[in-house]
Formats: sequence, C-alpha cells, structure tokens
Amino acid sequence: MESFQSFLAVVPWWGWVLFFLFVLFLRDIIQRKHTITHNFPIVGHIRYMLEKIGPELRQYIVANNREELPFNRSQRTWVYASSKRQNNYTGFGSDQDQASPGYVFINPTMLPYNPAPNHPNRTHIDLIPCAKVMGQYNKRKRLFRPKSIVNISAMSFGSLSAKAIESLNKGAKKAGCYHNTGEGSLSYHHQHGADIVFQFGTGYFGVRTPEGNFDMDKMVKLVNDFDYIRAIEVKLSQGAKPGKGGVLPASKITKEISEIRHVPMGQDVISPSSHTAFTTIPELLDFIEDIANNTGLPVGFKSAVGKLDMWEQLTDLMVERNIGPDFISIDGGEGGTGAAPPAFANHVALPFVFAFAQVYQIFKRKNLTDRVVFIASGKLGFPSSALMAFSMGADLINLAREAMLSIGCIQALSCHTNTCPAGVATQKKWLQAGIDPTLKSERFYNYAKTLRKEILEITHACGYEHPCQMEMTDVDMSMGDNNYTTTLRQIYNYEKVPVDFISMKKLIECEHLGGQDGKA
Repeated sequence: MESFQSFLAVVPWWGWVLFFLFVLFLRDIIQRKHTITHNFPIVGHIRYMLEKIGPELRQYIVANNREELPFNRSQRTWVYASSKRQNNYTGFGSDQDQASPGYVFINPTMLPYNPAPNHPNRTHIDLIPCAKVMGQYNKRKRLFRPKSIVNISAMSFGSLSAKAIESLNKGAKKAGCYHNTGEGSLSYHHQHGADIVFQFGTGYFGVRTPEGNFDMDKMVKLVNDFDYIRAIEVKLSQGAKPGKGGVLPASKITKEISEIRHVPMGQDVISPSSHTAFTTIPELLDFIEDIANNTGLPVGFKSAVGKLDMWEQLTDLMVERNIGPDFISIDGGEGGTGAAPPAFANHVALPFVFAFAQVYQIFKRKNLTDRVVFIASGKLGFPSSALMAFSMGADLINLAREAMLSIGCIQALSCHTNTCPAGVATQKKWLQAGIDPTLKSERFYNYAKTLRKEILEITHACGYEHPCQMEMTDVDMSMGDNNYTTTLRQIYNYEKVPVDFISMKKLIECEHLGGQDGKA
C-alpha cells in the first residue's frame, strides 16, 4: 500500500491526464458502436458534445431575435417582461420584416374609441368578459359566460408538474381566467379557486369504469362535488397529434396519478386513438346532450381540423335536430404541448387560420354561429394574433405554451423527456423544487393582464369597445409580393357574422358572469 501511495505521489497530474487519454483512445478504436469516435479517437467526442449542446448554442448565441421556432426570442422576451411587470416596449421602430408573407397588419381608425369617464375599462383596463354565453341557445341549467377572453388551454397534471398546475390555477383565479384540466382529469393542484373546464379524452381519466369506458355516474358526482367546474369539454383530437392515442407507462403512474385518473398502479394505461362512448356524429350529439342533461353544464368539444365532411354532417344534424355543442375549441395543427411523433406534429392537421376559416364558414352557411362559442387555440397568446382570431369569428382565446413561458418555461424543447430544466413539464421533484407557486402565479396573472390590456388598447384604436366587434376587414395580411397586402375577408372569402354585443357594462353586470346560474 505504501509503495502504491508513493507511486501516486511521484506521477505528476499531467501524467494521469495522458494515461486517461490513452485509455480513452484504446476504447474508441476498439468499440464499433460509434463510427465517428472509432475513426477519430478522442477528437470525435467533441462532435457529440457540440451536438448535445447545439440547441442551447443556437438559442442563446447563434439565432437572431426572429429566427427560432416555435417561439422566437422576441416573442419569449415579451412574455417574460410582461409576466415580470418589466418594460416590454420596443424602441427605434419595428425590427420585423413587414413585407414577409403572412405578416399581420391591424387597421386602426382615424378616431379611436374613447371610453366614457364612467366606463368599466377606465378603472379596469384589462377587464374583457366573453361576449357570448355558453349553453344559452341549448338552455342548459347552468349557463357560463367566461369572465376573461383569455384562458388556459388543456394541459394535464402529469404532462405538467404539480407546482406548474398550481401556479397556473392560482394565477387564473386572480386574472379571472378559466383553467382547462386537460384529459388527465381534475387534480388537487387544479383546486385553488379558478373556474374549471373539465376535459376528458379517449381514456376517460377520472370518469372511467375499471374497463376504461365512460362512466356517467362518476361524471355527475364530479360536477356535484366541485361546483367550480363550469363546463365540460370532450377531446376529439388535439393539434399536436390528431387521431393518435397514447400510452402512460406504468413507471410514471404514481399513487396520486392513479387516484386522480382512476387507473391501476403497475400497469401501462392506453389512451385509444378513438372514443368508445360514440363512433358516429349522431352518437356524438347524443352523447353531448346526455352529459348536459345529467350535469346541467354547457358541453362542447375540442378538435383539430382536416377533412370537412364530418363537419358538414355535424352542422346538418344541428339544424335538423336543433341540438348541438355549446362551444367548440378549434386547435391549430401548430399546437405543441402534447408530445408527438414529428410526422404528426409537422404534417397532420391544418394550422389554425386555415382550420378556423374552413369550419367557421360551414357554421355561417347554415346560420349556426350564434349557437356556439368558438374557442381559438394555436400560438395566439400575443395581441396581434389574438385580434386576428377575433376578427375571423373567435369568441375566446386558449393559451398553452405561452402560459408555460409566463411561469418560467425556457423553451428547452425537452417536455417529452421528463427533464424540463425549468420544472414546468416534469415529474421530478428536484426539478420542480425551483418553482414557487406564489411567485409564478403572480407571473401568469401579470402576463394575462398585460395581454388583455394590449388587446383592448388595439381594439380601441380600431374604433371598437370589445374585440368581438373586430371584422375581417380590420386585419390585412402581407402576401409577400411587391409589398401587396389584402384583408382577411379577401383571403378567406367570407365575412364574420356580427356578435350580439350591447356594451361592456352590460356584460359585466350579467348575473351569470363567471358561471353563476341565471338566464342571459
């Protein structure tokens, strides 16, 4: 032992470095798993190291402010600054290429709308309730007019961490937003005071039988136990992976998730690609009516858009049978909170603008737009894109990734690996430990408030009191040719149906605002 210790003392540090490199050299040339390190011993490891940190290098050093996807640095900076109540202005003019195809221009009027001295928005500049009432046409027992035109989209506990869900819910309560549970069911972390839209998908988590089918008794009990559930959403598909099911591995099923989702421990849980409670459009309508009659709540569905034949059938039956969904969430194919194979994420389903325009025109042609609250989703958490959606006929905006950014997401693109460095999209306790729900809830509140404030300010600049009054001629889009622009009405060849709007004061005074029982 003493001789070995003497040997260690004699060999200099650089000798050990050379010895390590020699061993690494031998290992590289012997192994056959990696061609690069075999052909270029030692040096080849640099290539793999750079590849591993490549996204970070591009994100923080190489890419400019407008290059990155899905959200560029300028967009993320605006969300971060808004959530922290920092200066989110820009100086010295726009740095965007306004001649690029698809660039959005909002057309202001010469004389903006000027709220009267006693107008609600004089004291609450960001207060914007929905102009429509969920469940009004179908005469549901519990009507629901969302208090905010900006709300949190479907993101399940399990895909997001417990502290992220808690932060969003507490922030939503303060901001007056509703919080969609996602298909992972209602967890304890959703129960901090915000209005809830309960979503379920093909797995029927939280409202399922032991065999995995829909259980109406559990649905009724859930609604009766938690009166802050204001509406129910049936998930048909989502923009990230429409028509594809999923697997919740047994290794990820904790005791808490097992209890919330009503699934067994120690077994993989399959979410099928299609529903078992219905298989046709007539059966879907019957299913919606059955849930609404049993719970008294407005019921709608969420869907990505592709083929239009079933949308035609749906609207024909709505006319014929005088029933239908109380709201419809149109999810653009650019949706991204659900992990998906690249082929699905990149190529399956239409982007929001094309999807919404196609569906809305079908409803308009059959005089059905007044029956449905249209919810828009797909990278719309910025004033210009939100107002574009309103001008096309949307009544509400659902936010997902933008909400994640507001509570600390850094767009590390690792949501599907359970290694989210910000603790937002992971179940690892250590990574979640950095999230302070008290602070992060305030961040989401600030972001939602700022977004609504800027939406309303631009609405006033266009001469309107409420975003629902925006028209297709109020937004132009660059065509990329000789600086030519054209209105949304010319591009999509339809005009939005005017919404029955009297005044912001009337909306705020509604007895059922925020989900209370009452008539419109």
